[in-house]
Amino acid sequence: MLVHEFLEDSARRTPDKVALICEGQRLTYRQVEADANRVANGLRAAGVQRGDRVGVWLPNSVEAVLAIFGILKAGATFVVVNSTTKPDKLAYVLNNCQATALFAPERQAEAVADVMASVPILKFAVLCGKDADEKTVVSGTMQAFARLVAVAPSDRPPCSCIDIDLACLIYTSGSTGDPKGVMSTHANVAFAASSIIHYLQNGPDDVIINVLPLSFDYGLYQLLMTFKFGGTLVLERSFAYPAAILKRIAEERVTGLPGVPTLFAMLLQLDLSRFDLSSLRYLTNTAAALPVEHIQRLRAAFPWAKLYSMYGLTECKRTLYLPPEELDRRPGSVGIAIPGTEVWIEDEAGRRLGPGEVGELVVRGSHVMQGYWQDAAATAERYRPGRYPAERLLYTGDLFKMDEEGFFYFVARKDDIIKTRGEKVAPKEVESVLYQLPGVVEAAVIGVPDALLGEAVKAFVVCAPDANLTERDVLRHCAQYLEDFAMPKQVEFRTSFPRTESGKIQKRDLR
Repeated sequence: MLVHEFLEDSARRTPDKVALICEGQRLTYRQVEADANRVANGLRAAGVQRGDRVGVWLPNSVEAVLAIFGILKAGATFVVVNSTTKPDKLAYVLNNCQATALFAPERQAEAVADVMASVPILKFAVLCGKDADEKTVVSGTMQAFARLVAVAPSDRPPCSCIDIDLACLIYTSGSTGDPKGVMSTHANVAFAASSIIHYLQNGPDDVIINVLPLSFDYGLYQLLMTFKFGGTLVLERSFAYPAAILKRIAEERVTGLPGVPTLFAMLLQLDLSRFDLSSLRYLTNTAAALPVEHIQRLRAAFPWAKLYSMYGLTECKRTLYLPPEELDRRPGSVGIAIPGTEVWIEDEAGRRLGPGEVGELVVRGSHVMQGYWQDAAATAERYRPGRYPAERLLYTGDLFKMDEEGFFYFVARKDDIIKTRGEKVAPKEVESVLYQLPGVVEAAVIGVPDALLGEAVKAFVVCAPDANLTERDVLRHCAQYLEDFAMPKQVEFRTSFPRTESGKIQKRDLR
């Protein structure tokens, strides 16, 4: 199956159903299909060919949705870049993937001109926004999105792609260096979307709200999955104004809320009784594991809704999920393999490990992506030969352990393990203890150089506004639960944490 067929099939089944609610607009599947066809035909007329890469440097918006599906319908590969990405990093991504076209906001017209000058293969840009007509140039290197859609035909263009062609490049956040483009075929995306839809039990009656950027695969898949099962997507720019989002959930009778730990930490600080959230059927979490304390508070706040703890990474989309009925028995687990896939734990010698042993998580399945764009060395390190010819396994770089019943528990990133006094300390273990201290909203733990210990454990803490915690309070609390070698030697209080574009705490910057 091809990814743009998610939209086409739903438009055929329920053409008059509202598919997208965004920026005050309510578009039916028929309207989204027609406008995406216009985008595709406009791109083809401008010279975009099968297999070309086309950048989408837009905030969550109607234009971003139409661009994604229009690019696919044109037979090209879409590359969504976070709208807050600086022009120099955008130019790096576009040069890396050799993009031939770019969708961008009209307010960034000058920056786009500079980017085009530094990306020789970039032929033209499509400017989005009400003033885009005034900023297009006579040379034809820039054109207005509205004009493109207005003049191009709405007929569905013929598409010669097959499911092993690339659908998208999703660039990792680059927390350890330059971003890398994960190559995702139509088949990879279709399998991952189908597997997730299966365990979430999504159907046409679901209304999903997405406040996560479409440049983040978790946010992107909310769009792709919703159009696949024929539901309605409420697309918002961000969670910057939580009360407004909760009001939208009530107004649109939203059934699914995908979030990340930061979002849920903000949510738990609000007076939720002011909003009618009874329509919520489920909440999902990934990007980083939810602290057990937050899980318990979310369960208390939404007793009628299912909460899915999940684990995944861009290199294979989703990997593990915890069935909600297991949440009370093992709240610290991120679950079992998603339907149709296989996972296990290996040591450094390649030996499969049993219950209670810590090693690297290995993933097998049709959701394992094709590798990193034009980076053979990084691809060979992360994607390794599997059981059959041409099969690739994904070595995640994350340390896990498994219980006797086969449920998996995240321990740490391999490169995050703190080695102190000859002992190994997993930051998550210390962070879990910190979250148990009343008043702690967020916590992060790293190792810092120490002449005597090798590395010392350092804790960073964000407190609730009304909390008056001191370093002594934190250390006294930790001493009740941690071995002496795992005790933080330093505690630093912050008002917020640096984050990657996907919302993860940027520990590199804390160092």
